[in-house]
Amino acid sequence: MSLAIQGLSRWAIPMLLLGITTLGLSKRVSIYESFVEGAQEGWRSAVRILPYLVGMLVAIQVFEQSGALGQLINFLSPVTQWLGFPREVLPLALMRPISGSGSLAILSQILDTFGPDSFIGRLASTVMGSSETTLYVLTVYAGSVGLKRTRHTLATSLLADGAGALGALYIVLRYFG
Repeated sequence: MSLAIQGLSRWAIPMLLLGITTLGLSKRVSIYESFVEGAQEGWRSAVRILPYLVGMLVAIQVFEQSGALGQLINFLSPVTQWLGFPREVLPLALMRPISGSGSLAILSQILDTFGPDSFIGRLASTVMGSSETTLYVLTVYAGSVGLKRTRHTLATSLLADGAGALGALYIVLRYFG
């Protein structure tokens, strides 16, 4: 079974590309010109969202380097401890909506310190899988279509990330607690 899956995964993309090319040729589509046109549109989209990405990355660095993240953790710790959410996982839960690479570094540090089979390691892994890099996704999607008003979308997305963290706590307590 494992060999079949490896063989399928090895040939999936080449077969997909061959299938698309064959379909395009059968419909007499100019394949190369269509590819170039799509690449040009992709480049225009990348240039259009670049200022939003730079602004988001600067804001993330200011949030981390200013000590605001540490102060937010200290502020939220009493509530999260009451819920049973360990303080050690709180930086991950707060960083995950902001930065994928930052949250991955925090997860790696948690797993190195506590181990992947500990309660904290399992909770951190589940939080990582049950939340999204909300600000990055919102920046890319809103920037690519020129959306300016994202206040309600941001609030809803951050609420969903909080629900994901609480859901992760429930699941880990229920199945591994």
